[in-house]
Amino acid sequence: MTATLDHAALKMADLSTLESLLEMGFDRNRAERAVASTGNQGIEQAMDWLMEHENDPDIDEPYKAPVLEGLDKDQSGTQEPLLGDTAGVASGEGSQIGEAVRKPMTEEEKQQQVKRLEELMRAKQAERRERERAEELEKEKQRRKQGQELQQIRNRLQDDDMRKLTELRQREKMEDKLARQRVKDKIARDREERAQKFGGGGTSSTSTTSVQPSPLSPTTQGPPPIKKEYDESRIQVRLLDGSTITAVFKAQEPLAAVRVYVQVNGNTPEGQDFTLLSPYPRHVYTDMDMEKPLKELGLVPSAVLVVTKK
Repeated sequence: MTATLDHAALKMADLSTLESLLEMGFDRNRAERAVASTGNQGIEQAMDWLMEHENDPDIDEPYKAPVLEGLDKDQSGTQEPLLGDTAGVASGEGSQIGEAVRKPMTEEEKQQQVKRLEELMRAKQAERRERERAEELEKEKQRRKQGQELQQIRNRLQDDDMRKLTELRQREKMEDKLARQRVKDKIARDREERAQKFGGGGTSSTSTTSVQPSPLSPTTQGPPPIKKEYDESRIQVRLLDGSTITAVFKAQEPLAAVRVYVQVNGNTPEGQDFTLLSPYPRHVYTDMDMEKPLKELGLVPSAVLVVTKK
């Protein structure tokens, strides 16, 4: 009998919380699920649960209460006699039922309760919005920080690429200058030797002496050095958005290898067809040029290419 009375009291408490939620405008499925999930601990706990689980996929599905083993065994008709017996129980049992059944609230009391619960709900919603706003601000700060760090890395890599390219060009200019100087020195020596040989004058011995070439220093002997052959090419590609990427290719690789590298590593929109060109002197590379080696196209040891829409 005591178990039956506790069950009746719990049912009445559930109905009180459930009715309060329904009066506030909550859907019945949500209200029933909130009351059951919080163990009927009160309206505030039910509201907290509703706001925390409002995005659950099953929040609007009809709530099915779990079947208790005790109830399964007593479904043969035990419950009705127990409830019927309560009409004639002793005064002690009657007082327990009276305590379990709450006194109905007046309309004014209902309105006051609904008003208080609505104020509580608004306060909790405002608290949740403030918490979400703070979380969104923190996420935005993290995104900006990551974006700045990424831009700094890109700028540093671009500066390193430009510095290496500048050093390479300076080294090439120095090598060309030394090669031209060696050629000039060789021409000057040849002129001097011809002048000594065919200048004439003096006795035979003097002439024989004058024909003897002057000794040459070890640094000026031998044929002029052959220009260095490069087997690699450093290609810098300017993309459609103005950014650049740089890579090193073999001198015998076809220009198509550069195009494939741009497709994979560049930010060209998917499906966007493009072609490559040299800005100085301006030359647009055709499909036939894509099969030619970089060395044959004059792109060794370094070059700058530009991506353009086709």
